Amino acid sequence: MIRTIVRTNLMVPPLLLLIAFGAVTVATDPELERSELAAQRYVTDLEEEILARNNNATELSWAYESNITEEALKRRNEAASRNANFFKEVARELRLYDFNSFKDADLKRRIKKLTDLGYAALDEPKFSQLVDAISRMQENYATAKVCQYRNESNCNFGLEPELTETLAKSRDPEELKYYWVQWHEIAGKPVRKDFDEYVALNREAAQLNNFTSGAEYWLDAYEDDTFEQQVDAAIEQIRPLYEQIHGYVRYKLRKYYGSEIVSEKGPIPIHLLGNMWGQTWDNIADITTPFPNKKLLDVTEEMVRQGYTAVKMFEMGDQFFQSLNMTKLPPTFWEKSILEKPNDGRELVCHASAWDFYKKDDVRIKQCTRINMEDFFTVHHELGHIQYYLQYQHLPSVYREGANPGFHEAVGDVLSLSVSTPKHLEKIGLLKDFILDEESKLNQFYQAGLSKLVFLPFAYTLDKYRWEIFRGDVKPEHYNCKFWEMRSKYSGLEPPVERSESDFDAAAKYHVSADVEYLRYFVSYIVQFQFHRAACEKAGQYVKGDPEKTLNNCDIYQSAEAGNALKAMLAMGSSKPWPDAMEVLTGQRKMSADALIEYFKPLYDWLVKENKALGAFVGWEEKLKCKSS
Repeated sequence: MIRTIVRTNLMVPPLLLLIAFGAVTVATDPELERSELAAQRYVTDLEEEILARNNNATELSWAYESNITEEALKRRNEAASRNANFFKEVARELRLYDFNSFKDADLKRRIKKLTDLGYAALDEPKFSQLVDAISRMQENYATAKVCQYRNESNCNFGLEPELTETLAKSRDPEELKYYWVQWHEIAGKPVRKDFDEYVALNREAAQLNNFTSGAEYWLDAYEDDTFEQQVDAAIEQIRPLYEQIHGYVRYKLRKYYGSEIVSEKGPIPIHLLGNMWGQTWDNIADITTPFPNKKLLDVTEEMVRQGYTAVKMFEMGDQFFQSLNMTKLPPTFWEKSILEKPNDGRELVCHASAWDFYKKDDVRIKQCTRINMEDFFTVHHELGHIQYYLQYQHLPSVYREGANPGFHEAVGDVLSLSVSTPKHLEKIGLLKDFILDEESKLNQFYQAGLSKLVFLPFAYTLDKYRWEIFRGDVKPEHYNCKFWEMRSKYSGLEPPVERSESDFDAAAKYHVSADVEYLRYFVSYIVQFQFHRAACEKAGQYVKGDPEKTLNNCDIYQSAEAGNALKAMLAMGSSKPWPDAMEVLTGQRKMSADALIEYFKPLYDWLVKENKALGAFVGWEEKLKCKSS
C-alpha cells in the first residue's frame, strides 16, 4: 500500500489511503512476459491511476475531517473497501514478477512500496471491520465534550480550545484535576472495545504482509533492522539531561503547590504541567522559570497589538521560506485551506494538519489558528510539511513522502528553531526592548527544554507501549496499568487520581485513537537538531567552539545557501533510504542526539549546579498509581 496520502503533524491513518473514487479492475494477462521491461511498463502505466485515487482519497478525507457527518463518514468508509481491492490486484500482479532479481534498483524500490498492502491485505469484511473500528475511535475523540468546572449546565467544553487553554493557564489544582479526569473519562474509556478489535486486526494485517506484528510493520518504514536499538540508545543519551530538568520542575512545582500535591522524590502529577498529556511543559514556564525577574520570551501581546490575523501569520511563514530561496505558496493554498475555526457550528478535526492532494500545487492546511506565539511557531511547522510536498511533487507517487516518517515532522521544526530565536523575532518586529543577557538566555534555553526535551520520553513511550501490545507482550487486562507503568518509568509522571483497568487513558491521545504511528515525532525531535546544525553551518550562523555563533542562537532566515541545501534533501522524497537523504544535508547517516545535547548544554550545566544548590532530588522513585483488575 502506498503509505502517504496526507502528511500532517498528526498524520492521517494509513487506512485513509485506500478510499476509492470508483471501482477499477486491474487487467492481468497470464501470458504476459514477466520481464523487467514489462514490469517497468506496468508500473509506469499505473501512475496516473494512483495519483487520481490518492487525490480523491484526500478529498474525501478532507471533506470528512472538515465537517464530521455520518454521510461523509459513510462515503469515506464504503469507498475504502472498494479501493483496497484495487491495490490488492496491483500487488498480486506485481508479485508475479521476480522483481528482487531486477537490475534497476529504482524499479525494485517502487515495486516493494506497491506490494506493501498494509490493511488492504485483509479480506473485505475484516478490512471494513477495521476501518469502522478506527473511525469510531477517531470520531469519539473528535466529538468528545465535557462539562464546565462547577457549572454542569454547560457541557460543551471541547479539547480545542477550551480544555487546552484551561490546562495551559489555570493554576487551580482541583480545576486541573477535574478536567484531566473528565477528558480521559470521555475520550479514552468508551473506545476500549474498539481498540481490542483494532489490535487483533492490526496484527492479522501485519502477518499477511509477512511481519510478525504491527510493531515490525511500523518499524519497517525506517528501513534499518537496528532502528529500534538506535531509538533506545537515543532515549538513554538524553536521560541525564531530562532527569535534571524533571528534578528542577518538580522542586518548583512543590514550592508552588505544596508538598501534599507534589512529592519530593516521586513522579510529577501530570495535570500540573500545562498540557493534557504532560508531553510539553512550556505552559508552566511562568511559575518555574529560572529567572522570573527577567521577561519571558512571549510575543503574543505584540502580535495582538499589531493586529495579526491567521492569514497574516501564514503570510509571514511563507515569506520566511521565500527568503531561503524556497517555493512560494501557490494561489490554491489560500483559496482552499481552512486557517481559522469555522463559526458555522460544524464539527471538525481541529488539530493542525497539512495536506497533499496529489495534483500540481494543490496543497492545503487545516488549522484552528489562535493569535499567539505558540500557534505562530506551529504555522511555520505546518508550512514545513507544505514545502516538502512542493519540493517532491515531481516524483512518482510512491516517493511522495518523507525519507522516513520522522523527516516530515523534523523539517517544519527546523524552521521553528530559527523563528523562535530572539534575533529573528526582533528582525520581524515582534520583539522589542528584549535584553538578551545571560539570565535571559537561560530562560530561553529553559523554555525550549520544556517544549523540546521533555517531549522525548513521552513520544518514546507512546509507541513503545503500542509495540508491546501489537507483539502480544501486554495483554488487554493490563493495558491501562502498563501505560502508567511506562509513563512513570520513562517520564517520571503520574495521574492526578488512581487509575484502574476500567479506564483506558492511552486512547485519550489522538494518535492512539486514530491509529497514527508516533515514533515519527521522536525521530523528528532528534534529527531536527542534526538538520538545524547543518543548515546553520551553511548559513554561516554556526561555528563549533565559537561563542558568538552557537547552535542555540542561529537564525537561517534569508540564507539561500541553507535553503538550497534543505531543498536538495526534500526533493529526494523517499526515493532513497533515509540515510542517503540525511547525508545530502548533514553528511551523517545515523540518528544521534549529539546535536540536541550540544544545543541544550548551557541549560544542562546550569541545572546541575542549581539542583545541587537547591537540594532538589534528581531522578524519581517509580510508583504505580493504577490498580490492576
